[in-house]
Formats: sequence, structure tokens, C-alpha cells
Amino acid sequence: MAPEVKVPLLEVRGATPAQTLGNIVVSIVGTGVLGLPFAFRTAGWLAGALGVAGAGAATFYCMLLLLDCRDKLREQETEEDGLGDERCRHGDGGNYTYGDLGERGFGPIGRYFTEAIIIIGQTGGSVAYLVFIGQNLSSVLPALSSSTVVLAVLLPAEVALSFVRSLSALAPFSILADACTVLAVAAVVKEDVQLLAERGRPFAGRSAFAGLWGVPFACGVAVFCFEGFCLTLALEASMSNRSRFRPVLLQAIVGVTVVYVGFGVCGYLAYGDATQDIVTLNLPDNWSTAAVKVVLCVGLALTFAVMMYPIHEIVEARLLAPGGWVRKRCGGVVQRAALHLSRVAVVAALAAIACFVPAFGQFVAFVGSTVCALLSFVLPALFHLRVVGPRASPWARAVDYFLLLSGLVFAGHGIYTVLAPSVNY
Repeated sequence: MAPEVKVPLLEVRGATPAQTLGNIVVSIVGTGVLGLPFAFRTAGWLAGALGVAGAGAATFYCMLLLLDCRDKLREQETEEDGLGDERCRHGDGGNYTYGDLGERGFGPIGRYFTEAIIIIGQTGGSVAYLVFIGQNLSSVLPALSSSTVVLAVLLPAEVALSFVRSLSALAPFSILADACTVLAVAAVVKEDVQLLAERGRPFAGRSAFAGLWGVPFACGVAVFCFEGFCLTLALEASMSNRSRFRPVLLQAIVGVTVVYVGFGVCGYLAYGDATQDIVTLNLPDNWSTAAVKVVLCVGLALTFAVMMYPIHEIVEARLLAPGGWVRKRCGGVVQRAALHLSRVAVVAALAAIACFVPAFGQFVAFVGSTVCALLSFVLPALFHLRVVGPRASPWARAVDYFLLLSGLVFAGHGIYTVLAPSVNY
């Protein structure tokens, strides 16, 4: 789970399998894919491929756990209400959000914790966008450093976009960013093919397994690349025939995983130890490459406002809550001004954080192995154990415990790599 909350390509009820497949792919694929070749360089082409495949399989399984939890809660509410259909007290036809599952499993604390992790992941994804844009634009304009690009160019633009309060007005930007990402990937693949053809022996001088520390790094990047995990329940609810969602989800995950593995392997084989943490930085210095980078950065800069939307909503909900600071002390024009200032402050804070991020690849791996691991593996397994409980088979419970413990260890390792400067990639 890219960590970002992206707007589905088709926000409709009664979506067909083809429409749902498109929505799933759009919600998963993001800028993290451009960091995969560096992850394969760090882990080795074979270890990286296995890491991405394992992350894809685990993500798919944990998505199914969320659906199982939702189905179980629907059954419980139907039994409690004594109804023979799917109407239930939850409302909206029995649809649940990720936060709803946390609340039903562990009460209000479960909801608060789940939503807090989602927001932290959203923040990490937003900072990664700023770092990505800063590094790419500074490569096009060498006179400007990455921090200068973030503060002088991106910050004013993103502050202005933060005042747009309609999500539907921002939604097309998410689609534009995905189209730009596809363009960048195509440019990289084109260059990869040319370099591999010139090499003749693509695997010569390339490591299949580059060391133990590189494997969790590659897995962290891979987990980050499977964005949109939190949209699983919403995507399933959008289908006209929900019974077909699981096969469609499997097709999407398998397809994306194959593309990720192929892209990562080809990028590493083409550039070897020279592979940079953002592979577009390896492209030749010419006008076409500069155009691809600029178009990609423009699309991502517009999408940044979409990613910030849920963060602004939660901050403003706290400010406007009964007893909140703005509700108690402000009113009318002053209240609206305070809300605008809160948006400016949040965007400025993320821009400041982005200026201190040393490298895109390491930051993405850290977010993927900590926050994304909690969202994608730990919480689904924990909710499944709590909601389904003894009714699950011993094998299912064993897998849940394995995912729970593995996710916690993975998150602990991610924190350790930040605190231990001796760990180098």
C-alpha cells in the first residue's frame, strides 16, 4: 500500500470487473515503482524479485483478511437484528472502512490508532512526493538544489492548491499523475532495452544476491509500491457483483507484481551499480528526458493536493470539534482564516521535513517497512484474529500470527536501520 489515499479512476457504484480492475491498478501503482531498480541493486536481481513477489502475495492475502472481517461483521449484525438480508445497523448497506474494522475489533482506541497510522502513512507518502519532485527537477536545473526546489517552487504552489476544498475538482490530477508515471516508466524501459542490447550478456557482473541487509530494504520498497491497501473495502463495495471482486483483485495483484519484477530487474541489469535511487536520474541528459521529468513532476505536484486532502480533513475536524480551539475562540471570517492557516502550516511542515530527507530510496524503504507494514500486514492479521477468532481454522490462525509477528519484526528492523548509522546500503 502505495501509503497514499488515491482517488479511484472511476468513482461509481455498480462498477464492472473491467472498471474495478482499472481502479485497483490506479490505486496501487505510484512513484514507488521508479525506486525499484535501486532496490534490486541493493538486494540483487534474484533476491529483489523474490522480495517483490513475496510482498505482492502477502498484500493480496491480507486484503482478503479485511474482506473476511467485513463479511463476519455483516453476519453478526444480521443475526443481531434478526434479519434475513444484508441490511444492518452499520448503515450504507453494511459497508465498512478500515477505521470501522478497528473500532469493531478494539473499540474507539482501535479506530483512533488505525486512522492515526493511515495519516502517518499518508504523510510519509506526501513527503516522498516532495523529495521525488525536488531531486528530479534539480537534475533538470542543476543550479537549484533539491531543497530550493521544494521551498521556492513547490511550497507556494502547494499552499495555493491546498485552498481547493473540492475533492472532485482535484480527482483528475491523480489520473494525470498515473499517466505521467506510465510515460516515465516507458522512457526508462526504452533506455533499458537499448543498454541491454549493447551489453549482450545482461547478467554479467550483476549480483543475484547482494547481501543479507539488502533483502529487507528491497522488501520495504516493494511494500511501499503496493499503495492503495486502505481502499480495498471501498473498491469491493463499488462492484455491481461483489462475488467477482476476489478474482479481479488477484488478476490485478499478479499483473502489477509481474510488471514490478520485470521493471526492477531490467533497470538493475541495465545500470548495475550505477543505478540511482530514482531511476529517472539515470536517463541520458537530453531534451526528451528533461521533458519526461518535468511532465512527471508537474503531474505529481498536482496530485500532492489530493494526497493532502484526508490530512487536512482530520486536522480541521479536530479544530472544529466541540471544545476544539477554533470552535471555542473563533467564528465567521476568523474561523475560515484559521482553517486556511492550518492548511498552510501542514504543507509548510511537510516541505520542511522533505528538505531533511537524505535520499528518496532510503526514505521509501523506511516508510514501507514501518508504517506500510503495520497497515498492510499487522493490522489485518490482528483484526482477523479478533473478529473471526476461534471460528478460523488452525492453519488460518497460524498464518495470522506469522504475519503479525513478521510485520512487527519488519517494522522494528526499519526503525533500527534509521537509528543505526552503521547500516549502509
